[in-house]
Amino acid sequence: MLKIFRHHIPIGSLVEVIADSLLCFAAVLIASAGLPGGLHDAQSHGFLTSDVLLWAAGFAGFMSLLFSFVGLYRRGAIHVSLRAMLNRGLVALFMGACIAYLALQVEGNRYDVARLITYSLPLMAVGVLMVRSIGYLARRMAVGARRVLIVGTGADAQGVACHLASDTAARHILVGFYPAGVDEPSVQGLPGAIFSTRTSLDDLVREHRVDEVIVAVREQRGGTVPMDKLLSCRIRGVPILDLAGFSERSRGEVPLDSLKASWLVYGHGFAQDRLRAAVKRMFDLLVSAALLVISAPVMILTAIAIKLESPGPVIYRQERVGFGGRIFMCLKFRSMCVDAERDGVARWATKDDTRITRVGSFIRKCRIDELPQLFSVLRGEMSMVGPRPERPAFVKQLQAEIPFYDIRHSIKPGVTGWAQVRYSYGASVEDARRKHQFDLYYVKNHSLFLDLLVLIETVSVVVFREGAQ
Repeated sequence: MLKIFRHHIPIGSLVEVIADSLLCFAAVLIASAGLPGGLHDAQSHGFLTSDVLLWAAGFAGFMSLLFSFVGLYRRGAIHVSLRAMLNRGLVALFMGACIAYLALQVEGNRYDVARLITYSLPLMAVGVLMVRSIGYLARRMAVGARRVLIVGTGADAQGVACHLASDTAARHILVGFYPAGVDEPSVQGLPGAIFSTRTSLDDLVREHRVDEVIVAVREQRGGTVPMDKLLSCRIRGVPILDLAGFSERSRGEVPLDSLKASWLVYGHGFAQDRLRAAVKRMFDLLVSAALLVISAPVMILTAIAIKLESPGPVIYRQERVGFGGRIFMCLKFRSMCVDAERDGVARWATKDDTRITRVGSFIRKCRIDELPQLFSVLRGEMSMVGPRPERPAFVKQLQAEIPFYDIRHSIKPGVTGWAQVRYSYGASVEDARRKHQFDLYYVKNHSLFLDLLVLIETVSVVVFREGAQ
């Protein structure tokens, strides 16, 4: 994992981004040199000059963005087969080729534009196939995987081991388990060796070439965890992670079960300075204004469809809890029948809710119903990225049942968010609890970089309906 602006990025994904960009850049240059007349003729017609180098670099960056939009780098959130990944890559290549062709035509550079695209497209397709295939084989062979030792043999240790085993990127190799104390219950059938406590922990780390130690024990007082041996390993350069740190790094969430207030108080993050607020506000204004202009035709057609299908208002206004716990009116396209809550009782919206209209079902799946919230962003009531705003009745319930729930109100709620692109549709207190763990991660580590990642992943979630709300 590579940490960029407090957010952990898989090194494999970063390598794929760089490899894709270089391959697309090289494909354009090779195709330019292979045009009729060879390199000299291409130069005389404006190719292989500083202009084409800049164009090739821009095209490479644009293709990397398209690959991000189709979810090629989202392995931490979804499990997609190699074949599906290749199909998505080919779709992105075809779209990029069409857009590049139109861009070159508009620019007025008409010298063998069609041939340039025709020559470069197969090269890029082969490159995408090679990068994905090599990455797939590297993960299967666990190339570059870190050797991990888990301290603990209980249910938490089993949970950590199961997560490591389910990681499709194969970034870790489980060495085994080191008991944390004689009183700790051991789960039967742990997927790895259980070492004896008669062997010193630091000797075990040295003997088995352990790259990382994960302490999967919630209660560490009373000598249950060999802190002196852990300190010895840490001094030698071996990273030591507790449950909260491991979950934050590997899952992008902050676990509530093992979370203590002291970890939040003394840990890093929670940047709420004026500069960050000003940058986020400027980002919100630019993005929301641009999206309103782009989506205006879709919003008009949606309003007409809602009005034709059922009587009632087009825009649905509902009280939500926002920044600092203040109430604001959240705007949405109406997706339910007018009397959906005629008894006045607030209800969770379920996946196959009978109150949802036919038009409403479509716009909810495509998240078109969220577009009016862009006006709330312009007014400063919401942000483009942040925790999902909940209704006051639900907030009161969730505050009583979910620890640290009020932390999510320390920043503005968002049109989309880290929880929305990382967790499937939620319609219960337990779902709200799990999504709150992702919201805590965002509040703790939010940055402009993370906002951009969320917006990019939102495109993938909407286009491929990957289960996020």
